[in-house]
Amino acid sequence: MRPLDILLAAALALPTAVPPPAAVAPEGMARVPGGTFGMGTDAAGIPDLQRRFGVKRAALFADEAPRHAVTLDAFFVDAREVTNAQFRAFVEQRPEWRPDRIPARLHNGNYLRHWAGGRPPEGAGDLPVVNVSWYAAAAYCRCAGKRLPTEAEWEYAARGGLRDRAFPWGDEPPDPSRANFLASGLGRASAVGRYAPNGYGLHDMAGNVWEYVLDEWGPYPAEPQTNPVAGGSLVHDRDVERVATRRVIRGGSWGGAPVNLRVAFRDSHPPGGAGDHVGFRCAKPAPGR
Repeated sequence: MRPLDILLAAALALPTAVPPPAAVAPEGMARVPGGTFGMGTDAAGIPDLQRRFGVKRAALFADEAPRHAVTLDAFFVDAREVTNAQFRAFVEQRPEWRPDRIPARLHNGNYLRHWAGGRPPEGAGDLPVVNVSWYAAAAYCRCAGKRLPTEAEWEYAARGGLRDRAFPWGDEPPDPSRANFLASGLGRASAVGRYAPNGYGLHDMAGNVWEYVLDEWGPYPAEPQTNPVAGGSLVHDRDVERVATRRVIRGGSWGGAPVNLRVAFRDSHPPGGAGDHVGFRCAKPAPGR
């Protein structure tokens, strides 16, 4: 057995029972217990993934390797993606983030382009907010006393307490009853919480819209990590606007293939890249383990 396999075998003790989060988590959030898990994909397993998902290019999976041990403290994470209604309340509180006032350097021209008069479309309040930049997503979370989840937190939470499974629900392939993706045929985002949650009570961790995380895009380290965040944390509101590097997005979207919905799959996006397939949720540290 290789040294990394020995380390992971000793460290990967995901909890088998999830403590009820309702008594301790803030409203609309779930508590994810701390622990150690194997983040990413073992490079030796990439050929099998290619066969399983009908992918010819091994490079599609290269950024998931190496698989490495990550230890996280407990944290809270939004049970659902942030909605149009929630984001509207934010821009009313922070008018500098209105579509007609946001600085051009903080988006690509598509920021809230589907809103009219600074308001989301009629009846779309429970849809995930899209056409937002990473800058706006980070600002929203900070205004709420939270932050974007780190990439490690996102993957750990998406696994829902399951070990070495492909999707938030297990190894069964995606179908329209489990997630909103290309084969669902909706062709757009659906209301948050429409699909069953994972083991931590989190909805839409696969499909619906890609989700921004805090980390900047880059290769994985090989060595074990504790509470990692690539690019460092944001300390002040003004730090949000200084970010220039691509950021990680996770989870796949309504237009994604099954391979994109895997909990280990990762992609990147420019911080100003507002689009109709990318949204977000927030997180914050939690006391205890």
